[in-house]
Amino acid sequence: MNKSILPRGYRNCNPGNIRISKTIYKGEILPSQDTAFKQFRSMAYGYRAMFVLIGYYYRVLNLTSVRQIISRYAPECENNTSAYISHVSEAIMRSPNTPIDISNRDEMVLMVSAMSKIENGLPADIDDVLAGWNLYQQDRN
Repeated sequence: MNKSILPRGYRNCNPGNIRISKTIYKGEILPSQDTAFKQFRSMAYGYRAMFVLIGYYYRVLNLTSVRQIISRYAPECENNTSAYISHVSEAIMRSPNTPIDISNRDEMVLMVSAMSKIENGLPADIDDVLAGWNLYQQDRN
């Protein structure tokens, strides 16, 4: 597919459309050529950043359910958050208020894939998501 017609998140290798912030992620391109969103060296690093961010929400902010995580990640002022929550909950086959298991690879890969689809309008490439999970796990071991 022609890169110029890909969604912004895919052009930036930032499938989660993570906004520019003081947080610097492994694999991030600095400075970003996008004025609002981070750019990464590869899709795997973009997916890794999503896993890192969800882990931060879970461990530090104590946001443990899909509803809590997505409400922070995709606030109502910018998104249809309730539809986003429903889509992700269905993808991981959990109630929106049930705590997720951030150590469960399959659950996390499904969750991040669903988030990427909402963010970009295209299905995630599972190989890229798994590569991002593997990068995330390498840093945690």
